[in-house]
Amino acid sequence: MPERAASTAPGNAQHAILDDFDSRPGSATSLIRTVLGAYRHELGGWVAIAELVELMLPLGVAAEATRIAVTRLKRRGVLESAARDGRPGYQLTAQAEAMYARGDRRIFEFRRMADDDPWRLISFTLPESLRAARHQLRRRLGWIGCGTVSPGLWIAPGYLTEEIGDIVAALQLTEYVTTFRCDGLSVPDTPADAAARWWDLDEIATRHREFLARHGATLRGARELTPPEAFVKFALLLDEWRIIPYIDPGLPPSMLPADWPGENSVGLLAAARDSCFASSRHWVRGLRDRRDGDLTASLAAHGLPR
Repeated sequence: MPERAASTAPGNAQHAILDDFDSRPGSATSLIRTVLGAYRHELGGWVAIAELVELMLPLGVAAEATRIAVTRLKRRGVLESAARDGRPGYQLTAQAEAMYARGDRRIFEFRRMADDDPWRLISFTLPESLRAARHQLRRRLGWIGCGTVSPGLWIAPGYLTEEIGDIVAALQLTEYVTTFRCDGLSVPDTPADAAARWWDLDEIATRHREFLARHGATLRGARELTPPEAFVKFALLLDEWRIIPYIDPGLPPSMLPADWPGENSVGLLAAARDSCFASSRHWVRGLRDRRDGDLTASLAAHGLPR
């Protein structure tokens, strides 16, 4: 049976989706988003500007670039100003917390279909007066890993159903979109040929290979890394990885080329998390817990008010 896309609570639609792709990996804004997402629990959901500057300096982000990026993140609804114990700083918005919770599942628990897993079909026809909304719908569906069967018919693994509903509701297009559960596909050639038509597998494979080439040596001697070194290695690796689990839908092996690099890059991320994440989290927590003497010195070094 067809299912109408789910809606969100009134007033929340415009904030239901916060784009994870509006910042180029390696940029100051992207790195801060990555650090805030990965270490938000250690930071307590709040950070003083001086502490954030300290976190970003080892990643090659200057103090002024951090301040500029924070302004951008406030404008995008990721951060909001908040004082604690008389200290100015920033906390994650409720929408950002929800975004990061979804991201944790996607980024750290990479999902892969089996051949008999269900699909979700997304059918829509929008009038010309909603051309901009149609463009946004296609753009966002592509961002979360949906494939294009035809301009008005898209396909995705069944586990993306909730995210698809969130996108449709956020764009206020529920009356134009119908989704279907599909338990099997019949194509004129092979499943692998169909996947190559519906997704840009070459682009996805290139992302995986570039990730492996850039970070494949990250774990050499990783167990001897100091906590700050582990933080730098893991944050840089995660900042590039975080895009991949969105554009790669996790297709079943029967739909992928024999030399598909995805399994290797998933393994690299898992190994980096095992070897670097715990010690780097401890280091970040220590920064937050520094006493006034260390904090005052850090503030003075960067010309920031207490």
